[in-house]
Amino acid sequence: MTELNADHARRAIVEHTRRLADAAAEAGPGATVPTAPGWTVTDLVAHVGQTQHWVAEIIERRITDPAQLPAEMAVPPTNPGEWPAWLAESARRVASACSDDALDAPVFNAAGDERSGTRFWMTSMLNEAVVHGFDAAGAADRPADVDAGTAAALIGNHLTMLTSPTWKAQRPESAHALRGTGQTLQWRATDAADAWFVERRPDGAAWQPAAREADVTVTGPAGSLLLVLTRRRPLTEATGISVDGDLDLVRDWLDNTAHVSG
Repeated sequence: MTELNADHARRAIVEHTRRLADAAAEAGPGATVPTAPGWTVTDLVAHVGQTQHWVAEIIERRITDPAQLPAEMAVPPTNPGEWPAWLAESARRVASACSDDALDAPVFNAAGDERSGTRFWMTSMLNEAVVHGFDAAGAADRPADVDAGTAAALIGNHLTMLTSPTWKAQRPESAHALRGTGQTLQWRATDAADAWFVERRPDGAAWQPAAREADVTVTGPAGSLLLVLTRRRPLTEATGISVDGDLDLVRDWLDNTAHVSG
């Protein structure tokens, strides 16, 4: 399975946030965000910058107790002309917080998996920059792209979150809907040596990095798979996607894995 190189991840957070800022400036503060219903570009900018500052504080303070997570959020500029500098600052801060010295430090991991907290947050912040960068690009009617390796790593992170205790606690209706009686889904990248096998069990969904026979296999470029899985692009409109097997099973999975507010 593709794993993120820390230096690459830090640089990518800054770069994808820069692209997001450029697209947001072009779209304008009142523009709607087609892939995040109910949001304007103002909402999008605020969410990304505030989240980056919030996560940076978690890592900087080495917070291990979720009860001690920061209670206040950074205040975004009211002047859209100040957005690029504010987002550049938040991106640099969180990238700097994810320094080599912090990578294996004790920090709360919301996914509850084997990663250190910093590695979890670093991947999550890259996911925020990439996926919400696609949102901003859509609002500005711009193209957006992500390299295959980055997309592949983010797919694994996405599936880890959907099958985590945190998801079950915060989105119990989704976690319950993802249960099954052994139905299996395979997601396979054509431009990276990665495949993700999902099994819907009675006690909850589980996944592993593996290429195995499944009830349905969805194949395509890693970037397209990421956009489909995060519901940024419809399955039928994603570039280079093919489905072999139970299409309804794929649709049911996607219908029940939406994040709140984009």
